[in-house]
Formats: sequence, C-alpha cells, structure tokens
Amino acid sequence: MSQSAQKPVPSKYKVPALEKGLDILEELARSPRPQSLTQLANNLGRSSNEIYRMVNYLEWRGYIRREPHSSNYYLSLKLYELAHLNPPLQNLLNAATIPMEQLAITLRESCHLGVLRHGQLVVVKQALSPEKICLSVEVGGRFSAVHTASGRLLLAYLAQEELEAFLELDQDYQRLSPPEKEAFLVRLEEIRTKGYSDAESETHVGINDLSVLVGNPKIGLTAALTVASLTFAKSAPAKKEILHALQECAAKISKSMGIKNGDKDDIL
Repeated sequence: MSQSAQKPVPSKYKVPALEKGLDILEELARSPRPQSLTQLANNLGRSSNEIYRMVNYLEWRGYIRREPHSSNYYLSLKLYELAHLNPPLQNLLNAATIPMEQLAITLRESCHLGVLRHGQLVVVKQALSPEKICLSVEVGGRFSAVHTASGRLLLAYLAQEELEAFLELDQDYQRLSPPEKEAFLVRLEEIRTKGYSDAESETHVGINDLSVLVGNPKIGLTAALTVASLTFAKSAPAKKEILHALQECAAKISKSMGIKNGDKDDIL
C-alpha cells in the first residue's frame, strides 16, 4: 500500500463497501495524474477485482471520470460542487463556536477569529473571557494585514503568487522602504517556520497578540485564531500556555470541519 493510502485509526463500526469507495476517492484526490484500474488497486493494496465494481459505480454516479484516450480514472468536480453547497465560512464559524468558548474559559482570555477579505484582516468571530475586565475585538472589524500578528500569519501561508499579488496592492506594504520590505518578507518566512505569529500590538500599547492557523492552505480555507492579552495583567497566562491552548483549539476546529490543520494533507 502506498504511503498516501495509509488509513487512520479504524472505527469500531465496519462498513467495508463505504470504506472501499472512500479509499478510491481519497487516492484519486491525492494523485497528481489519472490512474489505471491496476495502478489504483496497487496503490490501495487491493486487487483489481476487489475494486472493479466500486470504481464502475463511482463513475456512474459522477464522482470519477475516465480519460478518453487512456481510460485512466481521475476525480471529477462533483465533490467540489457538493462541498460548495454549504458556504465554507459558515462551516468554519459553526465549527469554531464551542472550541473558542472553551478556550476563553480555559485561559480566562478573550479570543477572536480573523480571515483575509478584500485586502484586509476581518474579524469574523469572538469569544469573550469570563473575567469582568477583558479585551474585546468587534466582529466585523477590519485591520491591516501587514500590521497585525494575525494578518501576518495568514500572509505567511499564502502561496507565493498570491502573496506577491496581495502585497502589490497593499498600501501599508508599499509604504515600507526597500529594507523594511525585505525584513517583512523574512518575518513571514519565520512565522511559517515556527507555525505561529506573536507580537506586541502596533495600534494599542500594552497588548500582546498571539495567533495560530486554523484550516488548511492547500484547500484555500484558512483563518487566524488569536488571543490578545494585556502585557501588564498579573493573572495573564504564560505565552507557552496560551500557544499550547491555541494550537489545541485550532486542531479541534479543523477536525470538526473534517480537515487537517496546517499545511498538511487535506483529508483526515
């Protein structure tokens, strides 16, 4: 069996036919090129006879197609079409509600979720700390992607062409001097390497922002989960504690949406 076809920990409930069909779809989704029935069977660690009927059925239902000249199989866009019947952002918000509320209670700090929209960082969800005095970021608020920890995190995970196109139109970036632009790009590389973004707020004194990625860049669904904490608060949790809790929360949100968190394979 190919490494790409390795299965997750099995469920206690066995549904062999469904498992076979999903294995076929996932293998074709990962494959950079169409596969013959024999290739597909080999990659799945099965015989051609085992998967023949299922492959034919998936083709009949429109989930896979065959190349006219080779008869090799490839994934159709039907799954893509089905996925887009439900707006991705709404799925993200639904998945984030309980984990974010739990995070706010655990850390006693507010947290918010931001996405890139029309050249800015837009806050799309917030969970408030149970403390009487806490920070709040308005849902719908728009901020610079260049001058916020969460914005830089999302920029760091853009594909190179997308990043270049974004920065070309971003006024905050264009105002930077050549050395500052170079330093900014290095900063993005560092963020992607370590997997999180943290910095003192550039707009408010005494606030530190720590952000981690939610979602998966490979499928174009990403958001920044951020805890903004007061640097002078006596009861503020340590950075290591905040980061660990953020990463756990991000993983829960992504798992709830059925995807892997970060720039990994997009199928659980």
